[in-house]
Amino acid sequence: MIHKGRKGEKKGFRAPDFAALLDAAHQQLTGPIVLVWDNLGGHTSAAMRALIATRPWLRVYTLPSYAPELNPVESVWSHLNRSLANLATGNVTHLAELVKNRLKKMQYTDDLADGFLKGTGLSPP
Repeated sequence: MIHKGRKGEKKGFRAPDFAALLDAAHQQLTGPIVLVWDNLGGHTSAAMRALIATRPWLRVYTLPSYAPELNPVESVWSHLNRSLANLATGNVTHLAELVKNRLKKMQYTDDLADGFLKGTGLSPP
């Protein structure tokens, strides 16, 4: 999702967007999904709680209010940022392509996600 600053354009995901993303991931992965979230309002809203309740294949863990050291996604972004350090792109489209490419590469790097989780000291459910 790219925000282009247009008047009235939403800047982030809403419950229907999260539902579509989770449903697509579940359909593609064909298995249960474990979701670790922070306390962003959109993650803890009544609409999201209702959405989660209707998906028995979805298990959600909520992090404390501010605990970046417990959030494995912080390690993902840190790893991504290091791979993009000192990079000059011509436009936001090229930058978006690079980010997608790097994230996809991370997805297929064996044990990388497990390492990010292990780095938090948490264990998989």
